[in-house]
Amino acid sequence: MVKNKISTGVVHKIPLDLEKALISNPKALALWEDITPLARNEWICWVTSGKKADTRNIRIAKTLSKLKGGMRRPCCWAGCTHRS
Repeated sequence: MVKNKISTGVVHKIPLDLEKALISNPKALALWEDITPLARNEWICWVTSGKKADTRNIRIAKTLSKLKGGMRRPCCWAGCTHRS
């Protein structure tokens, strides 16, 4: 059975640009699906908190790189402030 929907976070939904990047990278996607919804939420919040498009694109690239390397949460990130 083929899964056609990527898992999302606790508060944040996965944005289309991050979703496309994950789909294009099976190794990063495999870890994405293995981490907790809270961890996915942290990655999504970190990516989307960038104000400039360049920052967001850099963060998406770093997300893929870090996931491929086995990192389960963003490093040096204070955490999502949107959770209650």
